[in-house]
Amino acid sequence: MQRFLRLHAPAALLDRDNIDTDQILPAAFMRGISPDYAAGLFGLWRRDPAFVLNRPGWTNAAILVSGTNFGCGSTREHACWALEEFGIRVLIAGSFGEVFRDNCVRNGILPIIAAPEALETLRQLLRSSASPVQLDVDLPAQRVTAPDFTMDFTCPPADKIALLEGLDEIGMTLLNATALSQWEAQERDRRPWRQSLEMPE
Repeated sequence: MQRFLRLHAPAALLDRDNIDTDQILPAAFMRGISPDYAAGLFGLWRRDPAFVLNRPGWTNAAILVSGTNFGCGSTREHACWALEEFGIRVLIAGSFGEVFRDNCVRNGILPIIAAPEALETLRQLLRSSASPVQLDVDLPAQRVTAPDFTMDFTCPPADKIALLEGLDEIGMTLLNATALSQWEAQERDRRPWRQSLEMPE
């Protein structure tokens, strides 16, 4: 998994609530042996030349700003794969689908929940700009900044470690390898009858 520390990139505004995983990656773009998930990202919406990710300056956006309940609907992890393959590293919204949010972290995408007032200020900043607005996202400091805009955000400690270190769930478990080995040794001493017998060679 790709590590996440800091990002300076243009932000694209999807100015709506309740964007579900089928809108993020329509099912039609999941077919085939090796689907191009990046091409399928918002595949139906991107048929419109005026869609934000088709507009000059926003085609390389690495930050998406939306409303509430982003990533609702199914548990389709492919939606996160599409975002990651397209180059999206940060999502800022009022709330996220619970499973979708967890899937984002597992795929190296930082999901930021913004307070309503801060989110509306940011959305208005992006609405009013005729050119892409560059945002600075600093995960160690847990802060988003832009000209005349600053927003602090929270991140669960385990998610922050996973993103900063680029660790999947197995990697996170292995951070406790010493403690696990100690527990296993103690468990063998306490309950030897519960241990598996070694198979003869």
